Amino acid sequence: MKRRLFLFCAFTLALVAGACWYIYQTLYASPPARSTPAQVAPQPTVQTVNGETVVVVGTNAQRASDIDVAPLVVVPVLPESSAYATVIDLQPLFDLRNRLAAALADRDSAREQAAAARAQYDRSRVLFADDRNISQKSLQDAQAVMQAAQSKLQSADAAQSALAATLRQQFGDALTSAAMAHESGLFQRLLAGRTVVLRVTLPADSNEDAPARITVDGPDGQPVAAQRLSASPQGDPAVQGYPWFYAAGRALPVGTRTSAHVPSSNPGTSALVIPERAVVWYGGQPWAYVRTAPDRFTRRYVSAASEGDQGFVVTSGFHAGDAVVTHGAQLLLSEELRPQGIATACKDPPECDD
Repeated sequence: MKRRLFLFCAFTLALVAGACWYIYQTLYASPPARSTPAQVAPQPTVQTVNGETVVVVGTNAQRASDIDVAPLVVVPVLPESSAYATVIDLQPLFDLRNRLAAALADRDSAREQAAAARAQYDRSRVLFADDRNISQKSLQDAQAVMQAAQSKLQSADAAQSALAATLRQQFGDALTSAAMAHESGLFQRLLAGRTVVLRVTLPADSNEDAPARITVDGPDGQPVAAQRLSASPQGDPAVQGYPWFYAAGRALPVGTRTSAHVPSSNPGTSALVIPERAVVWYGGQPWAYVRTAPDRFTRRYVSAASEGDQGFVVTSGFHAGDAVVTHGAQLLLSEELRPQGIATACKDPPECDD
C-alpha cells in the first residue's frame, strides 16, 4: 500500500514539473534569434581598368541579349578616294532632245525636197538642151526651186547642228549620242526614271583617268553603283576638279549632293577593317567594343584611316584576332551609360513596394 502511494506521488510531482516547465518556456523564454543572411554588395557592371571603361556582362546575359563577336582579320583593301557627286536635272536634256528630233525631221524633209528639186532641174535642163523642148522660163523656175530647196536644207542642217552642239556642250558625248539615236536603251531608262545621271567631280590633283565604275552613297546610306558615261563639259562652280558624268541605276532625287568612292588603279594593301555593323557612334565619333575576357567588354575609339564598302580601315587601337562585337554593341553602350551605383536598402519591406 505504501509503495503504491509513493509511486502516485512521484508521478504527480513529475506532471507538475512538466507543466511548470512548459508554462515557463511559453511565457518567459526569449525566442531564438534568427540569423540574417550576409548582405553581399552587388558587383558593378561598369568598371575602370587600366584607364579603360569595361562593361561586365555574364555569359548567360550575353546569350539572352544575343551579343555576338567576330575576330578581326587582315583583309585586302583597295585604295580609293572620295569625290563630290550631284544628281543633275535631266529635263533640259529631254527638252533639247525633243527640239533636236523636230530639227532632224525638218532636215530630212528639206533633204527630200532638195533632192526632188535637183531632179526636176536636171530634167528641165536636158529638155531645154534638146532643141528647147521647154521654155527658158521653165528652166529658170526649176533652177529657182532647186536653189530655194538647197537653202532650206542648209538652214535645217544648221539648226540641227546647233542643237546637237548645245547638247554636247551641256551633257557630253555619251548623252548626246543616246539622245540622237533612234533606239537607245540608256535614254529609255532615263525617260522612265530608272536611271539617273550624276556629275562626279574628281580631285584636281588626281593623275588617274576616271574609272569605269564607282559607287556613291544613297540617301539611306547604301552604296549605289554608277557607270562612267563621258566627261562633263560643265563643272560644279562650288567644287574644283575634273567633272565626269556617271549613270546610276537607281532613282535618286534631283539635286542630291552625296559622296562618291573612286577606286584607284594602284595595287591594294592589307589592313584591319572594322565592320560597319560593329561601330557605334558616341560623342560624334565611331567606337567599337572588344571582348577582353569571357564576361568583359572594352569600348575603343575607331581611328579609321578611311571608310569604304568593307568598313572602317584602322591603323591603331586594334590587333588581328581581337574579338570585336558585331551584334549587340548598342546594348553595351546603353549599359555603360546607364547610371551606376544606385541602390536602396530597406528595413521595412512596404517601403520598397515601388
